[in-house]
Amino acid sequence: MIVAPYICGVDEAGRGPLAGAVYAAAVILDPSRPIEGLADSKKLTEKKRDALAIEIKAHALAWSIASSSVEEIDRINILQASLLAMQRAVTQLQAEFQHALAGIEILVQVDGNKCPTLNLPCEAIVKGDSKVQAISAASILAKTARDAELYLLDQQYPMYGFAQHKGYPTAAHMTLLQQHGVSPVHRRSYAPVRALLSLGQ
Repeated sequence: MIVAPYICGVDEAGRGPLAGAVYAAAVILDPSRPIEGLADSKKLTEKKRDALAIEIKAHALAWSIASSSVEEIDRINILQASLLAMQRAVTQLQAEFQHALAGIEILVQVDGNKCPTLNLPCEAIVKGDSKVQAISAASILAKTARDAELYLLDQQYPMYGFAQHKGYPTAAHMTLLQQHGVSPVHRRSYAPVRALLSLGQ
């Protein structure tokens, strides 16, 4: 009997925001412990995402979460930083769950159209977060981890409203950014932030 490879789903969260790190997660689901309700994290409520994240961590065969910092995003660009976070997530998963994964054939499937550099076979799937359950699970872990960071940043920098907009360039965020200037956690390579810096803010 030929056993199909286990799918390691990978996705990122936080490419669009003006602030905070970009996060990625890698998940190998356990076929014997299915999880109901997995979907693209953007299509779920925050409450549902949080509940599913707990279930994924409890029931998955293996999972990990990694990130690339604001400094890395500014230095190598957001695409490369996202791929780096994905690479870190998979590498971390392999290290932390090496005994559980011993002898298992793994195929990495990544949401999007580009694969990170890995020592495993990898394929990119456009809209994979709504097509592949393991990628849906990864999108949920990446999103909940990034949101948790933004709640912490909101406590450190309460004047920017990070808890509400999660760093995305909403009208409210742009107004507060103009009022208070650029913080250490804003991405300086992003055009709206760069424009404010050029004005001395």
